[in-house]
Amino acid sequence: MKEDYYDILGVAKGASTSEIKKAYRKKAIAFHPDKNPGDKTAEANFKKAAEAYEVLSDPQKKSQYDQYGHAAFESGGFGGGGMNMDDIFSQFGDIFGSAFGGNFGGFGGGFGQGQARTKGGTLRIRVGLTLEEIVNGVDKKIKVKRKVQAPGVSYTTCANCKGTGQVMRVTNTILGRMQSSSPCPACNGSGQTLSNRPSGSDANGMIENEETVSIKIPAGVEEGMQLKVSAKGNEAPGNGITGDLLILIDEKPHEHFVREGNHLHYDLYISISEAVLGISKEINLLEGKVRIKLEPGIQSGKTLRLRGKGVADLNGYGKGDLLVHVNVWTPRKLSKEQKQFFQKTMEDDNFKPDPKASDKSFFEKVKDMFS
Repeated sequence: MKEDYYDILGVAKGASTSEIKKAYRKKAIAFHPDKNPGDKTAEANFKKAAEAYEVLSDPQKKSQYDQYGHAAFESGGFGGGGMNMDDIFSQFGDIFGSAFGGNFGGFGGGFGQGQARTKGGTLRIRVGLTLEEIVNGVDKKIKVKRKVQAPGVSYTTCANCKGTGQVMRVTNTILGRMQSSSPCPACNGSGQTLSNRPSGSDANGMIENEETVSIKIPAGVEEGMQLKVSAKGNEAPGNGITGDLLILIDEKPHEHFVREGNHLHYDLYISISEAVLGISKEINLLEGKVRIKLEPGIQSGKTLRLRGKGVADLNGYGKGDLLVHVNVWTPRKLSKEQKQFFQKTMEDDNFKPDPKASDKSFFEKVKDMFS
């Protein structure tokens, strides 16, 4: 039994057109093949969402579905599951918008009716970024080896399908003669066959070429994130659609900061005398500097939060925070005088130093010994 279209999109039966469109866009982006490479379950969910949207976004089809359910489309058409990925991109590609902004194209890439224009292969490349580059955004130039059509390659109209890319078939059924079409096996639906293959090119007239690609990486990207640069993958034979280039982000470890989402963690080490007396410390951030004040008697393990000093959110929702973790450094080697000083404080139960007390002799002694 087929799943209910309203359940697939997660909307109520009385949902408005805008609500249906919004729900479909959310589902389509979540299950898009570019975000889930090789995931057959995600691909199936992507197709189901498109099938549901194709029906519920059309007032006439929606009315038929509300009245008769899936039975309204059992005789054929998209409601019966007859549309492939290319059809989805062709009809609904504009609904995705620009998923990553900047020069990273939105999802999709269309195919028209008739000829099945071949699309070139998708290329994937890893780009290592420093934390500074992630915080500020960066323009990168990377070298990419991609397949392109060889100079002098030419194609001719396919003799089998006469350039239509489709072959027709007539079948006799109990309902009469039924006509159907399928991609031409001779040209794989492109409508063209190779007529001149230059020396050094492969069977499809393609050669490998190294190209420098400029990409603009926005601030706030994360480890493992994929960004798409449209039409920078492999070219397709027969002047088809050029594939895309996927940029996989690798985040390089930083010497002083550890990233957690949009927050940054920083370990600040201070001496015993600094912890006892308090001190003002300057921290070099990824963008500028900041000075923080440590109160007298601060404890090791104390965490200070500096609002808005972290990483900018990729979607423009402000910046994360900088979490400063205070660590009091304990010396491993002490002089004879230093050992005697601490032994005295340990043995004297009545001697309890108070950072707020007026008598600062204890703190001064510590400072003299360890500064």
